[in-house]
Amino acid sequence: MMGKAITGQAILGPGPIRNAVAYRLAQALVVALLVGVLTFLMMQALPGDMAFRIAAGRYGYDMVDAAAADAVRAELGLDRPAWQAFLIWLGDLARLDLGVSVISGRPVIDEIRHQLGASLQLAGVAVLLSALIGPPLGILAGLRAGGWLDRSLLVVSSALRAVPQFLMGLMLIVLLSIELGWLPAAGHGRAEHLILPALTLALGLAAVSARVARDAMAGVAARPFYAFGRWKGLSEGQMLRRHGLRNIGVALVTFLSLQFVMLVEGVVVVEAIFGWPGIGHALVHAIFGRDIPMVQGTALLLGLGFVALNAATDLLAHLIDPRGART
Repeated sequence: MMGKAITGQAILGPGPIRNAVAYRLAQALVVALLVGVLTFLMMQALPGDMAFRIAAGRYGYDMVDAAAADAVRAELGLDRPAWQAFLIWLGDLARLDLGVSVISGRPVIDEIRHQLGASLQLAGVAVLLSALIGPPLGILAGLRAGGWLDRSLLVVSSALRAVPQFLMGLMLIVLLSIELGWLPAAGHGRAEHLILPALTLALGLAAVSARVARDAMAGVAARPFYAFGRWKGLSEGQMLRRHGLRNIGVALVTFLSLQFVMLVEGVVVVEAIFGWPGIGHALVHAIFGRDIPMVQGTALLLGLGFVALNAATDLLAHLIDPRGART
């Protein structure tokens, strides 16, 4: 027991935690540098006159002429070498200043704070819905691997995963909004506006999380200790609560956290379809408008958010994993 206790303390001790924090901080610095370089280079490589695009974003395409584009070019210093502009951005970043949007003139951090809040609201509801739909069905299917629920879940989850999110959104609009009239097709500001876009994201996520939960539960249910628990007289509910959920918890927590990362791919399309004023929708407009500070700031915060999410997932998975528990 002494050896086990020492091992548990070492796992949870301050040394490994400090190392993990230092590793994540180093990872965050690398992410910041890579995101800044790549987004800057990609924005510079886009075709067209950047000054004209920015002027069009400010005044509208009907009001833009060569004089307006030249005024924007002189105001923002677009004639200077690209490396100078990038070094200026790095200097501002070192002072925790993401700059000012060249379209709206507002600080980038204020723009992102408003838009990111809307996206996090949508993502949070979508992940919650997927967690309520997918894992419970997957656990039930895993407990009876090969049964009718398991086979049905495989068919349904495969079908949902095969449907692109933009098509899923359009199907839900046609069915629940146009045909049945239950929900508004688009908009923002009321709770019912959140249901269709969140459900569009949640169905695809639930299809994958159901299979993850099913495979994890089937693996645990086939282990000797699970059969031994039944032999001792424990009910299925007791076995699931005492041994099943914790042993599959690491896989589920890891996947549910990764769902936030997966949402970035789908949230841009879904926000555009449903008119949701989130970060994905704003990022598309910033790219079209050549709003480089906005693109760089958004990509940077998203990248750092992924690093923070991975760190939280590692810690939570360690706390859940029975092999890492202190004995």
